[in-house]
Order: sequence, then C-alpha cells, then structure tokens
Amino acid sequence: MDDNGIANNNAVKNKWLMPLSVFFKDASLVFKMDTLAKEILGIAFPSALAVAADPIASLIDTAFIGHLGPVELAAAGVSIAVFNQASRITIFPLVSITTSFVAEEDTIAKINSIAAEKQSNEIIKAKSNEVMPDDHLLEDIEAGATKQDGTLKNETKNGDDANSNIGKSSIVTSNGDKSESKPIRKKRHIASASTALLFGTVLGLIQAATLIFAAKPLLGAMGLKSDSPMMTPAAKYLRLRALGAPAVLLSLAMQGIFRGFKDTTTPLYVIVSGYTLNVALDPLLIFYFKLGIRGAAISHVLSQYIMASFLLFILMRKVDLLPPSMKDLQIFRFLKNGGLLLARVIAVTFCVTLSASLAARLGPIPMAAFQTCLQVWMTSSLLADGLAVAIQAILACSFAEKDFDKVTTAATRTLQMSFVLGVGLSLLVGGGLYFGAGVFSKDVAVIHLIRLGLPFVAATQPINSLAFVFDGVNYGASDFAYSAYSLVLVSLASVTSLFFLYKTKGFIGIWIALTIYMSLRMFAGVWRMGTGTGPWRFLRGHTLS
Repeated sequence: MDDNGIANNNAVKNKWLMPLSVFFKDASLVFKMDTLAKEILGIAFPSALAVAADPIASLIDTAFIGHLGPVELAAAGVSIAVFNQASRITIFPLVSITTSFVAEEDTIAKINSIAAEKQSNEIIKAKSNEVMPDDHLLEDIEAGATKQDGTLKNETKNGDDANSNIGKSSIVTSNGDKSESKPIRKKRHIASASTALLFGTVLGLIQAATLIFAAKPLLGAMGLKSDSPMMTPAAKYLRLRALGAPAVLLSLAMQGIFRGFKDTTTPLYVIVSGYTLNVALDPLLIFYFKLGIRGAAISHVLSQYIMASFLLFILMRKVDLLPPSMKDLQIFRFLKNGGLLLARVIAVTFCVTLSASLAARLGPIPMAAFQTCLQVWMTSSLLADGLAVAIQAILACSFAEKDFDKVTTAATRTLQMSFVLGVGLSLLVGGGLYFGAGVFSKDVAVIHLIRLGLPFVAATQPINSLAFVFDGVNYGASDFAYSAYSLVLVSLASVTSLFFLYKTKGFIGIWIALTIYMSLRMFAGVWRMGTGTGPWRFLRGHTLS
C-alpha cells in the first residue's frame, strides 16, 4: 500500500516536472567528435555550403551587372528582391515539410522491410526444423541403422542434393552459362517524394505565370514608378528570371528529398557545378553576345534547369517517382502543414520587412547603416541553418523509429553546438564589423551608426543560432502547428515593440526590437522542449501515441 502511494506521488511529481535540465545533458561532450557529432556535421556542413552558394553566385551576378551601369544595377536589384520574396513564400514550406515527411516515410519503410525479412527468415527456419529427423531416429542411425533406415538416409541425401541443385540453377542462364549473382538495388517507394515534386512543379508554374504577367505592378509595389528609367530593364530581367521558377522550385523540392535521406553532399555537388556554370556564362552572354541585363537572367535560368535535370536524374536512380496510384499521394497532408508554415513565413517576413521600412523613414544614412547591419546579421545565420537541417532529418528518422534516447541526445547536442557556434560568430562578427565598417561605406555618419548597431548584431548571434536550430528541432518532430502559431504570436509582440521603440529610440530602438523578436523566437523553442509538451511529452514519462 505504501509502495503504491510512493509510486502515485512520483507520477504526480513527474507530471509537473519541467525537464529544463535536458538542455545541459552531456554538455561536456559538445566538442567530442563521436559518431553522433560526425552524423550531425556530416549533414550540416554540406547543407550550409549549399545554402551559401546562392547568395555568393548572386553577388557575382551583381558585380557583372554593375559594369552595365547604375540603372541596370538598380533595376536588377529590385527585380531580384521581388523574385526572392515570391520564392521565399513557396520554397520554405515546401522544403521543410518535404525533408520531414521523406525522412519519416523512408525510415518507416526500412523498419517494415527489416521486420518482413526477419519474419521470412523465421518461417524458413521453422520449416527447416520440421524436416529434421526426430531424436530416436538419430539414435538409430548412430547405433548402426537398419537397411530401411539407410535407404531413408540416402533418399534424404538425394533430396538435399536436389534442393541444392535447384538453388544453384537459379543463377544459371538460359544457355547454360553460369553468371555471378549480384545484389539487386531496389528503388525506394516514397509517396511524399512524388508529392513534393508535384507541388514543386505546380507552384513553380504558378509563380512563373504571376511574375511574367504581373511584372510591372509588382515592381510598382516595390516603389518603381512607370516612367522610371529602371522600369523597362527591371521588367525584362524579372520576366526572364521568372521562366526559371519551375526549375528553382523543383530543385529545392529535390533538395528536401535528399535531406530526408540525410544526403546533403549530392545536392552540394550539383549546386556548386550549376552556379559555376552560371558565373561562367555571365560574361559571355552579358558582354560577348551583348545581351546586357537579359544575359544575366538567361545564364541564371539555364543553370537552374541544368541543376534540376541532374538532381532529377540522380533521384530517379534512387526513388520510384511514380506512385502506384493517385491515392498514395499525400496532397492534403502537404496542404495542411504547408499552410501552417506559409503563415509562419509571412509572419517572419513581415517583421523583418517592417523593420527595414521603419529604418528607411529615418533617412538614407540610417537606412544604409541598417541595411549593412541586417545583411551581416542574416548572412551569419547560414551556418546555423546547416545545423537546423541536420537535426531536422535526424529527429524525423528517430521519432519514426521511436528511439527517444537518440531524439533527446541528438537534439541537445545540436543545440549545444549551435550555442558554441553563436558565441564564435559573436566574436567574429563583432571584431569584423567594428574594424571593417569602412569596407561597407566611406561616409562617417554611416560608419558611426553601424558601430551603434554593432553590439546588437554581435550579441544576438548565440540567440539567433539557437532560434534557427530550434526551428529544425520543431520540424524534425513534425511540430508544424506549434511552430506556426508561436511565431505568429511572437511577431505580433515584436511588431508592437517595434513601433513603440522606433518612436522613442529611433535607429537603436529598431535593433532593440529585433533583439526582442529573436529572443522570443528562441524562448518559444525552449518552452516547447523544456516543458515537455507536444512531441516532447516523453521527457516527462508520458507515452506518445
């Protein structure tokens, strides 16, 4: 009776226990290159390089276009902003849910395959045991078997030889020649991969049509007037870039599929090769063939279709992309979770865009300083994004396997890595921006404001890194609803603080508000996992259905 009372008391305590200590689990191992660390970094490093390839290629594109003149450079800048904004709305939800769904489905398929193979081996073993002689027959044989028993033994032996020959004949060709048996590589049947490609194609076509037919209104919404000298080249560039939208969406959908397989190296090779071609074509099409700004757009579109083609070719060798029937496609599952992440993307984009808009109202000098700080602030997050991709794929597989020990260990290790990364970036960004502010501008007033924003840009690096990795943790746990709803609430609170601090503190106020925004994003991740709610109920001893 007393034991039952103690057990009940422990159950009540566990119910209300906050497993915040989980974040410090095995913290001393954060620098150890064990199997888990190698798995995380093996996914994270190629992913970070692949993510960094696009802005680097865009920077080189911009350098070539800059030689055409300031009008063309400004026109391309506005067009790229429109294209990227339209792409971000569709790309982020598609890639995120594809990674989780493919990893989960592939893991479940492997588990079922292993279980089926084990069951088949047990059946074969049971049948072989049935034909074994009884113990008394073995004793008779050892004692000097009778003639009848000897005959039975010979027949059994002949039968075994016949069975052996049957097994061997399976590797004899029709003309009698023997051929070596080779393991047959079976293609994977991943319905979520087929669904992702379908959505990538449809969304790409919709995006292309929208950008082509609504180019001028969209550019007008960005501030370009109809009589502006930038309008014509900007519209040409945007319409040509829009032709590559289906390839961009398909490429990123396939990257999500490869991420689900924990393979970020294959996409990296293809992406680097594609962007290398893009950079090589730029001077040829822009200057040699005298296509100007159109040449830059064409080179980018060609490289995107080549990347998509190579990724598709490689993927077709691994996955059977045609599902058995339309019923196998996970259309409604993609729509439901994609819609949640779409709301999240809009909330994030609105908050950052509003901060830039408020900075622009302060004048050209504060805007120049803000844009410089913002680019450094966001670019440094690319490394953390690699860790987010790694933990998303690992957690999706581990949750499917119900390996909750691996879930906990991998999540905490990656979060600890992200904090260390953030501290390192804080020192690097702080020193680099303080001494290198003159690289971005020669204006004394701009440099002064950059240095005023520097403490916020540098100090928030650990916060940013943790916030981005918590995104990967939530997606790996398929906790899309919480991720979306929490971010909407965070954005509402951040927008309120943004308006208030902008009016009272100006330039510094905007950066204080952005610091609050990222801190709340990080806190949302800490709260979900640290309180053991949602998919983390197992941390408090609850079972997951």
